Amino acid sequence: MTAVIVAICAVLLVFLVLAGASVRVLREYERAVIFRLGRLIGPRGPGLIFLIPFVDRMVKVSLRTVTLSIPPQDVITRDNVTARVNAVAYFRVVDPDDSVVKIEDFLAATSQVSQTTLRSVLGKAELDTLLSKREELNDDLQQIIDEQTEPWGIKVSTVEIKDVELPQTMQRAMAKQAEAEREKRAKIIHAEGEFAAAQQLTDAAKVIAESPSALQLRYLQTLTEIGVERNTVIVFPVPLDLLSQLVDMRERTASDSPAPAKPVAIKT
Repeated sequence: MTAVIVAICAVLLVFLVLAGASVRVLREYERAVIFRLGRLIGPRGPGLIFLIPFVDRMVKVSLRTVTLSIPPQDVITRDNVTARVNAVAYFRVVDPDDSVVKIEDFLAATSQVSQTTLRSVLGKAELDTLLSKREELNDDLQQIIDEQTEPWGIKVSTVEIKDVELPQTMQRAMAKQAEAEREKRAKIIHAEGEFAAAQQLTDAAKVIAESPSALQLRYLQTLTEIGVERNTVIVFPVPLDLLSQLVDMRERTASDSPAPAKPVAIKT
Protein backbone atom coordinates (compact mmCIF):
# COMPACT_ATOMS: atom_id res chain seq x y z
CA MET A 1 0.00 0.00 0.00
CA THR A 2 2.76 2.35 0.87
CA ALA A 3 4.53 1.65 -2.43
CA VAL A 4 1.35 2.49 -4.33
CA ILE A 5 0.99 5.81 -2.52
CA VAL A 6 4.60 6.70 -3.19
CA ALA A 7 4.15 5.84 -6.86
CA ILE A 8 1.03 7.98 -7.11
CA CYS A 9 2.78 10.88 -5.43
CA ALA A 10 5.72 10.52 -7.81
CA VAL A 11 3.40 10.51 -10.82
CA LEU A 12 1.59 13.61 -9.54
CA LEU A 13 4.88 15.33 -8.92
CA VAL A 14 6.09 14.57 -12.43
CA PHE A 15 2.76 15.74 -13.83
CA LEU A 16 2.97 19.02 -11.92
CA VAL A 17 6.54 19.58 -13.09
CA LEU A 18 5.59 18.90 -16.69
CA ALA A 19 2.52 21.12 -16.41
CA GLY A 20 4.59 23.93 -14.98
CA ALA A 21 7.11 23.55 -17.77
CA SER A 22 4.45 23.52 -20.49
CA VAL A 23 2.36 26.49 -19.40
CA ARG A 24 3.45 30.11 -19.92
CA VAL A 25 1.67 33.41 -19.40
CA LEU A 26 2.65 36.34 -21.62
CA ARG A 27 1.80 39.99 -21.03
CA GLU A 28 0.11 42.16 -23.64
CA TYR A 29 3.40 43.59 -24.94
CA GLU A 30 5.20 40.20 -25.06
CA ARG A 31 5.38 37.58 -27.77
CA ALA A 32 6.84 34.07 -27.68
CA VAL A 33 8.81 32.75 -30.64
CA ILE A 34 8.39 28.95 -30.50
CA PHE A 35 10.92 26.45 -31.86
CA ARG A 36 9.72 22.83 -32.00
CA LEU A 37 12.67 20.47 -32.34
CA GLY A 38 14.63 23.40 -33.71
CA ARG A 39 12.00 24.34 -36.25
CA LEU A 40 10.27 27.73 -36.14
CA ILE A 41 6.53 27.39 -35.74
CA GLY A 42 5.72 31.11 -35.30
CA PRO A 43 4.98 33.60 -32.55
CA ARG A 44 2.45 33.03 -29.78
CA GLY A 45 0.76 35.28 -27.24
CA PRO A 46 -0.28 37.28 -25.42
CA GLY A 47 -2.05 35.33 -22.71
CA LEU A 48 -1.79 31.66 -21.79
CA ILE A 49 0.23 29.41 -24.09
CA PHE A 50 1.15 25.73 -23.87
CA LEU A 51 4.48 24.13 -24.74
CA ILE A 52 5.42 20.51 -25.25
CA PRO A 53 8.02 19.74 -22.57
CA PHE A 54 11.46 18.88 -23.89
CA VAL A 55 10.23 19.50 -27.45
CA ASP A 56 9.38 23.19 -27.66
CA ARG A 57 11.76 26.02 -26.83
CA MET A 58 10.47 29.54 -26.29
CA VAL A 59 12.23 32.89 -26.87
CA LYS A 60 10.39 35.82 -25.31
CA VAL A 61 10.40 39.13 -27.23
CA SER A 62 9.14 42.52 -26.03
CA LEU A 63 7.21 44.73 -28.46
CA ARG A 64 7.61 47.94 -26.43
CA THR A 65 9.56 50.90 -27.78
CA VAL A 66 13.22 50.80 -26.76
CA THR A 67 15.19 53.95 -25.99
CA LEU A 68 18.71 53.49 -27.35
CA SER A 69 21.35 55.99 -26.28
CA ILE A 70 23.99 56.32 -28.98
CA PRO A 71 27.44 56.90 -27.39
CA PRO A 72 29.31 60.13 -28.28
CA GLN A 73 30.99 59.91 -31.68
CA ASP A 74 33.93 61.95 -32.96
CA VAL A 75 32.83 63.44 -36.27
CA ILE A 76 34.80 65.47 -38.83
CA THR A 77 32.35 67.65 -40.72
CA ARG A 78 32.53 68.52 -44.39
CA ASP A 79 34.34 71.81 -43.63
CA ASN A 80 36.98 69.97 -41.53
CA VAL A 81 35.66 70.84 -38.07
CA THR A 82 36.02 68.20 -35.36
CA ALA A 83 32.89 67.72 -33.24
CA ARG A 84 31.73 65.23 -30.66
CA VAL A 85 28.09 64.26 -31.17
CA ASN A 86 25.75 61.97 -29.26
CA ALA A 87 22.18 61.02 -30.10
CA VAL A 88 19.24 58.89 -29.05
CA ALA A 89 17.17 56.46 -31.13
CA TYR A 90 13.71 55.02 -30.51
CA PHE A 91 12.79 51.67 -32.07
CA ARG A 92 10.58 48.65 -31.49
CA VAL A 93 10.20 45.09 -32.70
CA VAL A 94 7.46 44.67 -35.32
CA ASP A 95 8.30 41.11 -36.40
CA PRO A 96 9.29 38.83 -33.48
CA ASP A 97 10.31 35.96 -35.77
CA ASP A 98 12.81 38.02 -37.78
CA SER A 99 14.22 39.67 -34.65
CA VAL A 100 15.16 36.22 -33.32
CA VAL A 101 15.95 34.23 -36.46
CA LYS A 102 17.72 36.81 -38.66
CA ILE A 103 19.89 38.54 -36.05
CA GLU A 104 21.68 37.26 -32.98
CA ASP A 105 21.31 40.38 -30.81
CA PHE A 106 19.12 43.02 -32.41
CA LEU A 107 19.78 45.56 -29.62
CA ALA A 108 23.56 45.49 -30.07
CA ALA A 109 23.23 45.39 -33.86
CA THR A 110 20.93 48.42 -33.90
CA SER A 111 23.35 50.30 -31.65
CA GLN A 112 26.29 49.60 -33.97
CA VAL A 113 24.33 50.59 -37.07
CA SER A 114 23.25 53.81 -35.37
CA GLN A 115 26.83 54.74 -34.48
CA THR A 116 28.23 54.14 -37.96
CA THR A 117 25.32 55.94 -39.62
CA LEU A 118 25.71 58.92 -37.28
CA ARG A 119 29.37 59.33 -38.25
CA SER A 120 28.63 58.83 -41.94
CA VAL A 121 25.72 61.28 -42.24
CA LEU A 122 27.19 64.05 -40.09
CA GLY A 123 30.55 63.73 -41.85
CA LYS A 124 28.86 64.86 -45.07
CA ALA A 125 27.30 67.95 -43.49
CA GLU A 126 28.90 71.31 -42.71
CA LEU A 127 29.08 72.74 -39.21
CA ASP A 128 26.39 75.37 -39.87
CA THR A 129 24.05 72.66 -41.11
CA LEU A 130 24.79 70.55 -38.05
CA LEU A 131 23.91 73.42 -35.72
CA SER A 132 20.94 74.96 -37.53
CA LYS A 133 19.27 72.11 -39.48
CA ARG A 134 19.08 69.28 -36.98
CA GLU A 135 15.56 68.29 -37.99
CA GLU A 136 16.67 67.47 -41.53
CA LEU A 137 19.65 65.49 -40.24
CA ASN A 138 17.40 63.63 -37.78
CA ASP A 139 15.10 62.63 -40.65
CA ASP A 140 18.05 61.41 -42.73
CA LEU A 141 19.41 59.38 -39.82
CA GLN A 142 16.01 57.82 -39.13
CA GLN A 143 15.47 56.79 -42.74
CA ILE A 144 18.93 55.29 -43.20
CA ILE A 145 18.93 53.36 -39.90
CA ASP A 146 15.38 52.12 -40.49
CA GLU A 147 16.30 50.79 -43.93
CA GLN A 148 19.19 48.80 -42.46
CA THR A 149 17.22 47.36 -39.54
CA GLU A 150 14.03 46.55 -41.45
CA PRO A 151 15.20 43.01 -42.45
CA TRP A 152 15.60 42.24 -38.73
CA GLY A 153 11.97 43.10 -37.94
CA ILE A 154 13.00 46.40 -36.30
CA LYS A 155 11.20 49.69 -36.89
CA VAL A 156 13.16 52.84 -36.03
CA SER A 157 10.64 55.60 -35.37
CA THR A 158 12.81 58.54 -34.27
CA VAL A 159 16.46 59.58 -34.11
CA GLU A 160 17.40 62.79 -32.29
CA ILE A 161 20.78 64.50 -32.07
CA LYS A 162 21.18 65.40 -28.40
CA ASP A 163 24.37 67.41 -28.05
CA VAL A 164 27.19 68.77 -30.22
CA GLU A 165 30.49 69.49 -28.48
CA LEU A 166 32.95 71.77 -30.27
CA PRO A 167 36.62 72.56 -29.50
CA GLN A 168 37.34 75.63 -27.40
CA THR A 169 38.99 77.44 -30.31
CA MET A 170 35.93 76.95 -32.48
CA GLN A 171 33.63 78.13 -29.67
CA ARG A 172 35.67 81.34 -29.30
CA ALA A 173 35.61 81.92 -33.06
CA MET A 174 31.83 81.44 -33.15
CA ALA A 175 31.41 83.82 -30.21
CA LYS A 176 33.41 86.50 -32.06
CA GLN A 177 31.37 85.94 -35.18
CA ALA A 178 28.12 86.28 -33.25
CA GLU A 179 29.36 89.47 -31.58
CA ALA A 180 30.33 90.92 -34.96
CA GLU A 181 26.89 90.09 -36.34
CA ARG A 182 25.21 91.82 -33.40
CA GLU A 183 27.37 94.94 -33.86
CA LYS A 184 26.53 94.94 -37.55
CA ARG A 185 22.79 94.80 -36.85
CA ALA A 186 23.12 97.53 -34.22
CA LYS A 187 24.92 99.86 -36.64
CA ILE A 188 22.36 99.20 -39.36
CA ILE A 189 19.47 99.94 -36.99
CA HIS A 190 21.21 103.12 -35.78
CA ALA A 191 21.79 104.27 -39.37
CA GLU A 192 18.17 103.60 -40.27
CA GLY A 193 17.06 105.63 -37.25
CA GLU A 194 19.33 108.54 -38.21
CA PHE A 195 17.97 108.45 -41.75
CA ALA A 196 14.37 108.45 -40.54
CA ALA A 197 15.07 111.33 -38.14
CA ALA A 198 16.76 113.36 -40.88
CA GLN A 199 13.81 112.73 -43.18
CA GLN A 200 11.39 113.90 -40.52
CA LEU A 201 13.46 117.02 -39.84
CA THR A 202 13.53 117.78 -43.56
CA ASP A 203 9.76 117.49 -43.77
CA ALA A 204 9.35 119.69 -40.69
CA ALA A 205 11.68 122.32 -42.16
CA LYS A 206 9.61 122.41 -45.34
CA VAL A 207 6.41 122.94 -43.35
CA ILE A 208 7.98 125.74 -41.28
CA ALA A 209 9.39 127.39 -44.42
CA GLU A 210 5.95 127.42 -46.03
CA SER A 211 4.19 128.77 -42.92
CA PRO A 212 5.95 131.52 -40.90
CA SER A 213 3.30 131.22 -38.19
CA ALA A 214 4.49 127.67 -37.55
CA LEU A 215 7.94 129.07 -36.79
CA GLN A 216 6.47 131.52 -34.28
CA LEU A 217 4.54 128.74 -32.58
CA ARG A 218 7.72 126.72 -32.39
CA TYR A 219 9.47 129.65 -30.71
CA LEU A 220 6.70 129.92 -28.15
CA GLN A 221 6.81 126.19 -27.46
CA THR A 222 10.57 126.38 -26.97
CA LEU A 223 10.18 129.25 -24.49
CA THR A 224 7.56 127.25 -22.58
CA GLU A 225 9.87 124.26 -22.33
CA ILE A 226 12.77 126.42 -21.18
CA GLY A 227 10.63 128.22 -18.62
CA VAL A 228 9.82 124.97 -16.86
CA GLU A 229 13.48 124.50 -15.94
CA ARG A 230 14.39 127.20 -13.45
CA ASN A 231 17.32 128.61 -15.36
CA THR A 232 18.93 131.97 -14.64
CA VAL A 233 20.28 132.35 -18.16
CA ILE A 234 18.22 131.59 -21.24
CA VAL A 235 19.92 131.35 -24.60
CA PHE A 236 17.25 131.82 -27.25
CA PRO A 237 18.24 131.14 -30.83
CA VAL A 238 17.43 133.85 -33.36
CA PRO A 239 17.39 132.94 -37.03
CA LEU A 240 19.84 134.71 -39.33
CA ASP A 241 17.01 135.89 -41.56
CA LEU A 242 15.59 137.94 -38.71
CA LEU A 243 19.00 139.43 -37.92
CA SER A 244 19.55 140.34 -41.57
CA GLN A 245 16.15 142.06 -41.66
CA LEU A 246 17.05 144.10 -38.57
CA VAL A 247 20.37 145.14 -40.10
CA ASP A 248 18.64 146.22 -43.32
CA MET A 249 16.09 148.26 -41.39
CA ARG A 250 18.85 150.00 -39.46
CA GLU A 251 20.76 150.85 -42.63
CA ARG A 252 17.62 152.25 -44.29
CA THR A 253 16.84 154.30 -41.21
CA ALA A 254 20.35 155.70 -41.16
CA SER A 255 20.25 156.61 -44.85
CA ASP A 256 16.85 158.37 -44.62
CA SER A 257 17.74 160.59 -41.60
CA PRO A 258 19.20 164.11 -42.42
CA ALA A 259 22.89 164.68 -41.94
CA PRO A 260 23.78 166.57 -38.73
CA ALA A 261 24.50 170.31 -39.14
CA LYS A 262 28.09 171.35 -39.15
CA PRO A 263 29.09 174.16 -36.80
CA VAL A 264 29.69 177.51 -38.57
CA ALA A 265 32.49 179.70 -37.34
CA ILE A 266 31.55 183.45 -37.03
CA LYS A 267 34.27 185.98 -37.49
CA THR A 268 34.12 189.14 -35.39
